[in-house]
Amino acid sequence: MAEGFMKSFDDTLEVFSAGTKPSDWVHPKAVMVMKETGIDLSGNKPKNVDLFLNKEFDFVITVCENAKESCPIFYGKVGEVLHIGFEDPAEATGTDEEILNEFRRIRDEIRRDFYKFYITRIKG
Repeated sequence: MAEGFMKSFDDTLEVFSAGTKPSDWVHPKAVMVMKETGIDLSGNKPKNVDLFLNKEFDFVITVCENAKESCPIFYGKVGEVLHIGFEDPAEATGTDEEILNEFRRIRDEIRRDFYKFYITRIKG
């Protein structure tokens, strides 16, 4: 979701999303709630962070607590490593509607916090 929002804020940014233990697909509820904002993630594929360890980045941002603790060392030039953390909505329990609302809540937090990051650290 963070990658989708960052690209929507500024289509000139190069943004990559990867995980330490990526699943085989983007969670269907993430696709659904992002579509509500006009962002289509249906063509996205989860990637392993290992693909990016030798690349150069201005920022490497972890978003999950477990990623913060297990984030590997990047060997390419990295300007800054940051953590902008969120709960994992895929771990939500309850009815289908309750889980969907949790995805929406986290989506809105991601949009808010990454927009603030974009305005203050990239555009600013």
